[in-house]
Amino acid sequence: MRPQLVIVGAGPRGTGLLERIAANAPELYGDSGLDIHLVDPHPPGGGRIWRQAQSPLLWMNSHAEDVTMFTDDTVTMDGPVRAGPTLHEWAGLAGSTFADRQLQGRYLRWVYERALAELPEGVTVHHHARRALRVSGPREGRQQVWLEGRPRPLLADLVVLALGHLDAELDEEQGELAAYARAHKLTHLPPDFTADTDLTPLRPGEPVLVRGFGLAFVDLMVLLTEGRGGRYEGDTYVPSGREPVLYVGSRRGVPYHSKIGYDWTGDRPPLPRFFGPAEVERLLARPDGFDFRRDVWPLVEKELGFAHYHRLFTAHPGRAAMAWADFEEKYAAAAGHDELRALVAAAVPDPADRLDLTALDHPLEGARYASHEAFQEGLRAYVEGDLKRRHDPSHSADLGVFLGLLSVYGQIVRLGNVGSWWHGFFSYLASGPPGPRLRQMLALSRAGLLRFVGAGMTVRAEDGVFRATSPTVPGFSVEARALVEARLPEPTVGRARDSLLRDLHADGAAETPEGLLRVDPEDGRVLDAAGRPHPRRFALGPYTNARTPGAFTRPRTGGPAFRQNDATARAVLGFLSASLEKELTR
Repeated sequence: MRPQLVIVGAGPRGTGLLERIAANAPELYGDSGLDIHLVDPHPPGGGRIWRQAQSPLLWMNSHAEDVTMFTDDTVTMDGPVRAGPTLHEWAGLAGSTFADRQLQGRYLRWVYERALAELPEGVTVHHHARRALRVSGPREGRQQVWLEGRPRPLLADLVVLALGHLDAELDEEQGELAAYARAHKLTHLPPDFTADTDLTPLRPGEPVLVRGFGLAFVDLMVLLTEGRGGRYEGDTYVPSGREPVLYVGSRRGVPYHSKIGYDWTGDRPPLPRFFGPAEVERLLARPDGFDFRRDVWPLVEKELGFAHYHRLFTAHPGRAAMAWADFEEKYAAAAGHDELRALVAAAVPDPADRLDLTALDHPLEGARYASHEAFQEGLRAYVEGDLKRRHDPSHSADLGVFLGLLSVYGQIVRLGNVGSWWHGFFSYLASGPPGPRLRQMLALSRAGLLRFVGAGMTVRAEDGVFRATSPTVPGFSVEARALVEARLPEPTVGRARDSLLRDLHADGAAETPEGLLRVDPEDGRVLDAAGRPHPRRFALGPYTNARTPGAFTRPRTGGPAFRQNDATARAVLGFLSASLEKELTR
């Protein structure tokens, strides 16, 4: 019987895995027959998130030149590099374009079709446009993958879960808010992929509370303004009259930082320097384990500082009071936060040129405004300042930090579970919206359709309404009959709405304290509570403790997801080849 491989999820992660299978098969599998079953109710390539059937108003948050699905020689992997075009090369776009998601969906479909064409002749791919319900089967035997609407399971020698972002059941607080909304005829929209959310209950002219100031909020803002017929004339928003009034806040109280709007020139910081493979190996070898804040964060902080100051000293030497060689030597020798801070104070005269990660993470810490209107002016000034800095190459040390963040993420993936804070911090600094989206926020704020609530926003359900407050504006509160949780659902095993992960956990798969599926960070094999890897089950994606920044990435930045895809593809092909050989010698 021909070997059978089931991949659940045909979006960018499943497509990337398929590309790596095609690249590695000539070496590891040869011309032997193989059936690959792709299980996904959405079209292969884009999957759910990047499907072509969504609003053309929704953009990617990366320049087209910074989006690739193909490996290069910066990816640490055992498989061969198979070069391919970036999104801007494939589509013939200017590199600085922020493409819409429909176009990215077409690019991903093309990548999928190219991967199909590059598979050996004996390999056949079958797409099943259904949901996978559960996986069963013994550790040492064939697996059964049960599909919705199909009485018999797919039989699989191996199963790879490449599920992407998942729907989740409400947590305790969300459940209470939803129950209150039902009882008082209010609207509560829980965390969701915004393009899939029914926004019709959000009525024109009425206030809407929004918790979350990241990319999900940007999508919400677009769909409730331009999506309802409004338009921009330069820096002015012309309303259609169908828009609600959005009151937005979050833990930080500010939007994610703008994408950087200039190109790199000159020498790149030689990364990794203080947080690389050797440091990761030492952390993993600790018999008592490691703590992120105590053991990992100081290394991350020093690495990001090195990237920042390397760029500052080499590209803007007039703003340093010390030669780079002297600073680098003293920076490497400095032990502890106080020594580093004293060195930086002596070598970098302008505080605006110093990297303060704590201040970046808490931009409104201690800030208090006398009135709601004063805060609107203050936050508009903050956003305008962020836009100016992120588009001014005289502040290109910020781009050095961005490259440092990518390098650090590639190492942190190997550590497995580090908690959720790091991933949010990375997104806030490195994965924010295009500059034009922030300019649209400013226009909507001036038009009175977007109102800022502040940091540490809290929402209470009382007196038949939702009420929001923030310590940023003492004494201010706003009431509304609608609340939107503008963020993706938390990718936890226990609250996944899809039964697949819950059943996998019940069958012995382990989860982290944060509820992520525990996997081997090297090849994605699912681990049990004793740390044993399952020989026939793999998992890749944001619901695992080896999650990466994304299934596609910026060219020449190491691509942690590409490294994982390659390792998983080689493990899969090696297992199937050995099984086939064993079968033939019986």
